[in-house]
Amino acid sequence: MTDTTITAVEPYILHVPVTGNMVQDSTHTLTHWGVVGTKITTASGIEGYGFTGTHAHLPSDRLITDCIRTCYAELLLGEDACDVQRLWHKLYGYPFVQWVGRTGITHLALAAVDTALWDIKAKAAEQPLWKLLGGATVERLEAYNTDGGWLSLDAQTVANTCRKLVEQDGYRGVKIKIGSDDPRADLKRIELVRKTIGSDPTLAVDCNGRWNLTTMLSIAPRLPDYDILWVEEPIFYDDLAGHVRLSQAMATPIALGEQLYALDNFRDFIAAGAVHWVQPDMTRVGGITEWLRVADLALAYRLPVVAHVGDMGQVHVHLSYAHPAAARLEYIPWIRECFTEPIRVQDGYYVRPEQPGAGATLRPDAVEKYAKELD
Repeated sequence: MTDTTITAVEPYILHVPVTGNMVQDSTHTLTHWGVVGTKITTASGIEGYGFTGTHAHLPSDRLITDCIRTCYAELLLGEDACDVQRLWHKLYGYPFVQWVGRTGITHLALAAVDTALWDIKAKAAEQPLWKLLGGATVERLEAYNTDGGWLSLDAQTVANTCRKLVEQDGYRGVKIKIGSDDPRADLKRIELVRKTIGSDPTLAVDCNGRWNLTTMLSIAPRLPDYDILWVEEPIFYDDLAGHVRLSQAMATPIALGEQLYALDNFRDFIAAGAVHWVQPDMTRVGGITEWLRVADLALAYRLPVVAHVGDMGQVHVHLSYAHPAAARLEYIPWIRECFTEPIRVQDGYYVRPEQPGAGATLRPDAVEKYAKELD
């Protein structure tokens, strides 16, 4: 029998370059993506990997690894890694950590640990995570590509890139960033992309919470002209009342969830009718354990789940194949080559992973190339 007693907890930080060395949305400019997490080792030698996604800011990344190393590690050593649900509650409910934060840093750290535990559980069962969770609920999982739609690119470049993605690379949908200082320019950007890719591919837009309610209401009547699949984070993330008003006034569906850190937050937005496409991110919402709860909640309301890929899809592809509410999955390739089984899209659909585990196992050469000091 495999001994899954935890014997070591080793945090790590990787900073991986983004496409073209710089991307920009309405609120951030990035040159690297942070892969911040932990390797957990068991008595039988199984290594579980889990991580969260950050904007590769070393001081704040170290806060996450410090939380894992100085707060969570002592609670994990000697425990059975396969008792995932119990350990999630043990760490989440640890009073000294909960007192200083039930979201943010402590939740990102919890996400990394929880994912590593699921990785061990799946490896011990010698199954890919999606199969451990009950098997695939769909034959094929559609991918939509976000990596061609950044605000750092001019409108024509975005349009040309999106056309290549659908005509040559086989994607059936794309997402572009909006939320600039001039909403009229964003409408022109949307119009150009829709005209360039044609009427068949899906087109989603993402404001990253930049605009206020007044601005969003002013452009909402124009969006149906371009057959927009959803507007993602149209206004500030925590503004529940504003999202309710917007959902009542706007014909285009609302997508959100990457900035919601707990099941309770999703409950409030869903119950209020403030979201139509539910976007939990296991790197933000406390890991796989809480992601599954959010997805179950969305299913109860018959709402589709489209995970936000703070993990760049490595783990979410397993979750999306396994959960019946999952409708499609974002694709961004920044960190894929860091893993022993990188995500793959073929003819517009995600290829189901085959290796045992959660898809989070790092390549040693990637660690050597991108690792940052923890202190």
